[in-house]
This record gives sequence, C-alpha cells and structure tokens, in this order.
Amino acid sequence: MRLILITGKGGVGKTTVAAATALRAAGFGHRTLVMSTDPAHSLGDSLEERLSGDPRQVRENVLAQEVDVLREMDSHWGTVQEWVKALLAWRGLEETIAGEIAILPGMEELAGLLYILEHYENPDLDLLIVDCAPTGETLRLLSFPDVLRWWLDHVFPIERQAARVLGPIASTLWKLPVPREEVFDAAKALTERLIRMRQLLTDPQTASVRLVLNPERMVVREAQRTFTYLGLYGYHTDLVVENRVLPDSVRDPYFDSWRADQSRQGELIVSAFSPIPIRRVPLMEREAVGVEMLERLGTALYGDDDPAQVFYRGRSREFLEEKGRRVLEIPLPFAEKSDVVVTQHGDELAVRVGNQKRNIILPRTFAVLEASEAKLENNRLQITFRRPSGGS
Repeated sequence: MRLILITGKGGVGKTTVAAATALRAAGFGHRTLVMSTDPAHSLGDSLEERLSGDPRQVRENVLAQEVDVLREMDSHWGTVQEWVKALLAWRGLEETIAGEIAILPGMEELAGLLYILEHYENPDLDLLIVDCAPTGETLRLLSFPDVLRWWLDHVFPIERQAARVLGPIASTLWKLPVPREEVFDAAKALTERLIRMRQLLTDPQTASVRLVLNPERMVVREAQRTFTYLGLYGYHTDLVVENRVLPDSVRDPYFDSWRADQSRQGELIVSAFSPIPIRRVPLMEREAVGVEMLERLGTALYGDDDPAQVFYRGRSREFLEEKGRRVLEIPLPFAEKSDVVVTQHGDELAVRVGNQKRNIILPRTFAVLEASEAKLENNRLQITFRRPSGGS
C-alpha cells in the first residue's frame, strides 16, 4: 500500500489535486481510494458524486470516501470524551460547553485519519490518497509517539491502579467522576493506534506528503511553515504543487501585474522548497469540477509520470539537538565553503550558495535563538543555534 497525504492552506485547491491524482493514478492501473478527512467536505462536489462515510466506486479503479468525523469521534474518543465532559460539568461548567471543550483540538481530523489503518490492511487497494484538513495541527498531534509509548508503559498502569483504589472514596466523598475501566481501555486503544499510524506515515517507503499552494505571498509563507514542521516531525515531502499559475496564453494587459507578482512568488517557491520537485499547474479556463476537468488537471500536473511514484527521497533539512545545542543540517552536495553565506532575520533563515538562495522558516524553538556557527562537512551544512549573547 502506498500512502499519499495532500495538504495545504484552505482554498488553494488541495481537494481538486487529490481527486485529479486519484483519477490519474487509476489510469496507470492502481486500485485507488481517495479519502477526505476535512470536516468541510468538498471531495464529492469536486467529483460530482454523492459520497458518504463508506467508500464508493466512482470510476474504474477509483473509490472515494468522505469520512463521517462525528461517527469516528464516537467510535475512538466517545468514551473518554464522556468522562472528560462529566469532570468539567462537576467543576461547574455548563454541560453543553463542557461537551465542546472535551474535544481536543485536532481530534476531529485525527479520528478521520485513523481510517488509514483500516484501509492499509485492505489487499484490494494499491494506493490511498488522503485529502487532509487545511491545518498542520493533526500532523502535530501525531508527533509524540515516544511520549505516548512512555505514558502507556509507565504512567498508564499507575493511573489505572489509582483509579481502582481511590475511585470509590473520591466518588463517595466529593462526587468526583472517576474514570471507569472502559475509559482506560479506550485511551489505551487510541494511543496504540496513534503510535501505529505515525509509524506508517513517517516511513518514506510507504508514505509521503504533497504540499499544494498558490503563487501568493501569504500562501507561500504558510506553506513554508508547514513544510518546516513536516520535516521537524519526521514526515517526508516528495512534491510541491504550485496551483493556478496564469498560463502564457493569457495576454490581456489587465493581468500583467498579477503575472509579475506570480513570477516573483514562483522564484521564492523554488528557493524555499528546493530540492523538492515543484510541479506547476495552470489556471484552467473554467472550474476544475467533474471527471473531464480533473483528468485534464491530472495530466497537466503529472504528464507521463506515475502519480504513485516517490518524486523525492531523503530530507531537505533536519533539525537536531546535540549536546545541548540546536543544529540545522542541510545537504549541500558539491558546494564550496567560500560560496556559502548564511543570514538570519527573525524566524527566517537565508542560505545562499553562489547565485542560488534557499529560504527556510525556522520552528519556534530555533527562531528564539541566533545562528552562531556554520560549517560545511561531508556535503552537509551544519548551522548551530545558541541563545543571543546580549539578552534572554
């Protein structure tokens, strides 16, 4: 099974790209399922099909599904949520508000992603394409397997035993809602599934992420930040899709300034995401809705290439912590020391090699530090970050 997660800022066309990728992959003979985990579903609208929480065949070799998030929430989180809701209500919070707060941020999208485990074991599928919600919070929630595993091995048994011993006393004296065995079982099952899912999604042989963006300043900045955190959390990006680029055939002077701005943003996209391949998709003359338009878009995006292939292997950067230092490591094959210049402005780092420049958005833990040292060894640039010498 090959897994492809397609994400990006809301409104950039990621659902359209997901549907077009599925149709194009099916043309190569891959038995494909395209699945939307976005609570605001639009996959069915894109395919012009009525979809539900169960996979439905929409074309030969193509199944489509819009995950019923509420059903999945009840299935995977419902028992724990009921206990958290009762605990908040015990503290005096209005029941309706307590029910809303009992849902952790990102849990709705996360519940939808749990479908990945179910489909991964399906021998009738070759490719699973996930149209993710327009947020990095879901992927961030999946970034703590070591903490979850440690909690499961060490803290979980203690909490469970404490609830058994002290539960009757607490519930009798203070009317405190004490978690039942079913709550602990549900929490354990959810944790184990999250650990397994992260293992799948961070395996470069199995899964990769594709970022969709438009050549617009705000969109590019957010995509840079998403790209940084994907790498930080161990996810592998193999393709960047620059969508809705004005085609050369549009010659009306009205669009001249727009074209110039897109050209500037296109250069920034290359410098920000290199060496990840970038595929440009032209702005269509009409909305990319329906199989015919989606197939055209898929052809424009992939050409003669198989969409299921891995377009880039390896990591374009790694954030490390060594001996109390934070280090950013970037592969720079064939670079000479004299050609490398590194400058930092707030949370943005610019690495110039000769006449080529790469812009990197730093994660928060690095942005509060300053780049104090850089060295080039074995075709890898290592940049060390330390606390600013003049302040906190």
